[in-house]
Amino acid sequence: MAVGPTTRRRQLGADLRRLRELKRLTLEEAGARVGISKATLSRYETKEGTVKWPAVDALCREYGASDEERQALVELAKGAKIQGWWRSLADPIPDSMNLMLTLEDEVVREDHYACMYIPGLLQTRAYAEAVHRASEVQCPEREVQHMVDIRMKRQELLDREEPPHIWCVVDEAALRRRVGGHEVMREQLQHLLATSERPHVTVQVLPFAKGAHAAAVGSFAVLRGPSRELDVVYVDLLGGGLFMEKPKELDRYRLAFEYLSAQALDLESSAETIHRISKEF
Repeated sequence: MAVGPTTRRRQLGADLRRLRELKRLTLEEAGARVGISKATLSRYETKEGTVKWPAVDALCREYGASDEERQALVELAKGAKIQGWWRSLADPIPDSMNLMLTLEDEVVREDHYACMYIPGLLQTRAYAEAVHRASEVQCPEREVQHMVDIRMKRQELLDREEPPHIWCVVDEAALRRRVGGHEVMREQLQHLLATSERPHVTVQVLPFAKGAHAAAVGSFAVLRGPSRELDVVYVDLLGGGLFMEKPKELDRYRLAFEYLSAQALDLESSAETIHRISKEF
């Protein structure tokens, strides 16, 4: 899979920090050696904002990086300016959605636990519209359609030549919660079944009978990058979402997803359950 701009930027930040720490330099010391401030170098390492490749080149020389590694990091710095398709949209999008689109454009795998609604990547348009209308009760219809358009555009990653593996553990509550009426739900569950047959999509059902479980706090997704250090966790919150990337946070949610997947039904039983519930609508 091609490495996108945000992954390049995040990889660059992680590598610059690693090289600095190997030299046992503080941010202030390292920045002073190449003529940039502590705040600027901190921003470089926290994987946000733009970078100047000459500064990256100078830092690599101060850190004693090999010519090969220095050239690779300079190329990362140069490639981090490319923007994704959503940057050209006429209407603005929420910051959390902007980051989700950016990260999702570059993931190799997504692990979703869904307790409220079917995961966005697997939603039908009618279901997505009903979700947005319910979640944003004062949202104008034009804005609803704008957000649903973005969600439908997101789903194109499933049709890539090398799509990421989408693994979803869906709580039975999300399958039974009537969103948009019986016809919308029936169509949604049939779509979920059809999508689960794709080789790069895995859908498991976590039935009520399993009782308490590892993610009673709510829905989340682990967005997995080309390397483990580039993983990010997204947690649903009222009015947006929270992104986390600290190692302890990542480990907690990775482990939670492993437990949820182990507790959920196998693929065949999950498909049978979805089919049975769809008949109830």
